[in-house]
Amino acid sequence: MILPRWLLRTGWALHRSIHAASGGRLGTLRPNARGLGTLFLETTGRRSGAHRRTGLYYIEDGPNLVIVASNAGADRDPAWWLNLQAHPEATVEVGGTRRAVRARNATPDEEERLWPRLVRGFRDYATYRRTTTRPIPIVILEPAT
Repeated sequence: MILPRWLLRTGWALHRSIHAASGGRLGTLRPNARGLGTLFLETTGRRSGAHRRTGLYYIEDGPNLVIVASNAGADRDPAWWLNLQAHPEATVEVGGTRRAVRARNATPDEEERLWPRLVRGFRDYATYRRTTTRPIPIVILEPAT
């Protein structure tokens, strides 16, 4: 069952609040037994230039972090992915540690290899892909050089 968008948005807003109130000690997690963790992604707004902060699930792939631009199965890309396409340099925070990254779309070979791991971590991704009319991008966050 896919949760309603308003409930997902409320849950992520609460997540951000807990993270802020704890001074960054709570709210991000290293990957669990299924390989899924949570991070905060900070992007630069494509039109405003303002910093935007979004909580997302991720998996690790060597030195890279992998996220999914699912937008909870909506038929439009999430704003953070549009921002990354305009400004691929970003910052992620995991477990109180911040690091600079550069975003790019996964190659077809990477998608084929990573998709099963992503769905194992969060089953709703498969449902999102079946129910939306757009391709759902897999985004690779590489360490910035």
